[in-house]
Amino acid sequence: MAQRSIGIIMNGVTGRMGYRQHLVRSILALRDEGGVPLRSGERVQVRPLLVGRDGAKLAELARRHDIADWTTDLDAALGDSQWDVYADFLVTKARAAALRRAIAAGKAVYAEKPTAETAPEALEIAALARDAGVPNGVVHDKLYLPGMRKLARLVRSGFFGRILSVRGEFGYWVFEGDGLPAQRPSWNYRAEDGGGIVADMFPHWNYVLENLFGEVRSVYARAVTHIPTRYDEIGASYPATADDAAYAVFELDGGVIAQLNSSWTVRVDRKELVEFQVDGTHGSAVAGLFGCRAQHRDGTPRPVWNPDLADSHDYAADWREIPDNEVFGNGFRAQWEEFVRHVVDGDPHPYDLLSGARGVRLAEAGLQSSRTGARVELAPLEAPRAMANGAAK
Repeated sequence: MAQRSIGIIMNGVTGRMGYRQHLVRSILALRDEGGVPLRSGERVQVRPLLVGRDGAKLAELARRHDIADWTTDLDAALGDSQWDVYADFLVTKARAAALRRAIAAGKAVYAEKPTAETAPEALEIAALARDAGVPNGVVHDKLYLPGMRKLARLVRSGFFGRILSVRGEFGYWVFEGDGLPAQRPSWNYRAEDGGGIVADMFPHWNYVLENLFGEVRSVYARAVTHIPTRYDEIGASYPATADDAAYAVFELDGGVIAQLNSSWTVRVDRKELVEFQVDGTHGSAVAGLFGCRAQHRDGTPRPVWNPDLADSHDYAADWREIPDNEVFGNGFRAQWEEFVRHVVDGDPHPYDLLSGARGVRLAEAGLQSSRTGARVELAPLEAPRAMANGAAK
């Protein structure tokens, strides 16, 4: 009997994330291991169709990785019944239009974030997918990383007691491009092209916060452009019109307060590029992408503030490392496996387009707060229901 397979349209695989994480480390890794295991014990093989604008690049990727199918004609791919899933890794400005076309074609859709440039548009796309009855998912990769999974275990076990606060530091120095080349593409620093650290990172912070600690109910933020001039991929200077740093306070369900700094203009003095400290009545933890250190109240020292004497206590020694006592694979691949099972077996998949819309809304609210200087409250979000005349309510 021929092995069952699922066809996946992969749009935007010539980009950094689309190629490295989604194609090579996820879909091709799964293909080479025989596909995704299902509840029945069978496996469903994954068949990628590479889509993009540059046929020469697509042909080279297909040749390099022994992929049979590629095309520059997205509409033809969407109209072909052998392809079950549409996966989108395009730049933000192009994503919403492509998702609409895929939903209209009846494809299951899986997308990077942000899912749209504005919250109303992201909410509209979530509603379209729901009304069309198509399986849909949004990449929530940070939740699958070892440090976040260890932190989630501590939360589920009740280790923290009542969680009081979350403090997060994310970022690194992105070179301006006039000496050393920048580590990020120039469009990231142009608001007119969908750039900005708020648009990029607040959707991540939304799903991390709501899945570990509680949904975000308000935000107070200050977004700034610390470096006003940068240099693009060919060395030409350009004005940076998008924010390159943001400083925010979020209030969550249950009264938890989260403070998160996001910056492409900070030099790293921490163990990882992102770290979250969670403090509760019974214990605290500091988690990065890979490591997680914890301190229970029984092992908490009793600091005394004395500015006249140097403090010789080794505070770092009071924390214990949470061990790697399970196998942590690539987070992008792990979520791909879950999404394929969602499409094929109907397994639940909570990280949907509505979750993606909440992330876009948080970014929008953060920028609104920065413009007005006011705290912005966020009500529970629901996708609008379609009415007979085509309007929404």
